[in-house]
Amino acid sequence: MKKPEIAKRIAMRSGVSEAEAADQLDRMVQQILLNLRKGKETTLPGLGRFTHGPDGKVAFEPERGKRRG
Repeated sequence: MKKPEIAKRIAMRSGVSEAEAADQLDRMVQQILLNLRKGKETTLPGLGRFTHGPDGKVAFEPERGKRRG
């Protein structure tokens, strides 16, 4: 799924415009990156966890037991 599709779903579910949803998504991604630069992991409930992998790259671990939908 690409950013416009995610923004569209956020907009539909939260009642905001697609532009506002895209801005919210951008802010969330920037916060995740900032946390990772500070050595902090970030967990998104229902989605998973972002951390630095052993190679220094961003790693994502999906939340177990959740189905895509």
